[in-house]
Amino acid sequence: MHYFITGGAGFIGSHLVDRLMSRGEVTVYDNLTSGKIEFISHHLGNPAFKFIQKDLLDYEDLKEAITGHDMVFHLAANPDARLGIEKTRLDLEQETMATFNVLEAMRENSIKKIVFSSSGTIYGETPVIPLPENYGPVLPISLYGAGKVASEALISAFCHTFDIRSWIFRFSNIIGPRGTHGVIYDFIHKLKTNPEELEILGDGTQEKPYLSVEDCVGGILFGLENSFDKVNFFNLGCESTTTVKTIARIVVKELKLENVKFKYTGGDRGWPGDVPKVRFDIQKMKNLGWRPELHSDEAVLKATKSLIGEILGEKVCKW
Repeated sequence: MHYFITGGAGFIGSHLVDRLMSRGEVTVYDNLTSGKIEFISHHLGNPAFKFIQKDLLDYEDLKEAITGHDMVFHLAANPDARLGIEKTRLDLEQETMATFNVLEAMRENSIKKIVFSSSGTIYGETPVIPLPENYGPVLPISLYGAGKVASEALISAFCHTFDIRSWIFRFSNIIGPRGTHGVIYDFIHKLKTNPEELEILGDGTQEKPYLSVEDCVGGILFGLENSFDKVNFFNLGCESTTTVKTIARIVVKELKLENVKFKYTGGDRGWPGDVPKVRFDIQKMKNLGWRPELHSDEAVLKATKSLIGEILGEKVCKW
């Protein structure tokens, strides 16, 4: 198999590359706006690996690069939902338009399989219940979530119109080594700057499921190998949750700090478009036979240890 991975130098994408290298040839297509070459540098020089630094909005370059591949893993995207607040075209371009270009390049090259990284943000602000995949109406409250909904719609339309098969995974909060943003990453950097006080966005009661990147990649590959509809779509997360206050305490403890003052910005959410409380229903994945190895708190602890090692330059956790 010859795999084409958009965003393959990013956080999740680079972990997926590591897994796929044992299965065939891999091409990473990444503009490096958020991805990092060091995440995939250990594959450079391998004849089964190719890296192309290009943007998905450059359609002619994309169409040429994707030629000859058997399957596309489309992970390239704006990685941080908060960025859309100031750059309102970002999710339109890097989600919706980029996804259309990928699908059109696939159509022109007769590539029939795509795996897409969607998000639980598509559901919007819902009652605090475990969200099944058939929950509706789907009304996102962030431009990031809107971009993911539009991308899912395009994928479904291309699948039914041009006989393509897809696997869509709606991620919960994915955490772990090589993370470049998110609450754990932010807390470590804030405490590195000021170890006496930690600013916490919102009131700290925000509560979400956190999934290790290792479980995420394993879930993607498991779902791909065990579902066979034209359009396969799954929640990918865990059933447990972790509060922001708990994450703050874990980070402080792992940094071996004492008497840190927590300073809350107030309100029930961290930023406009943030959904303060999320529960994930992962029964569809469980019915296939998949379960995450780590609960949410366990994933947070493991990710914290790893990111402390990366950010502070000390190897404190073997992932």
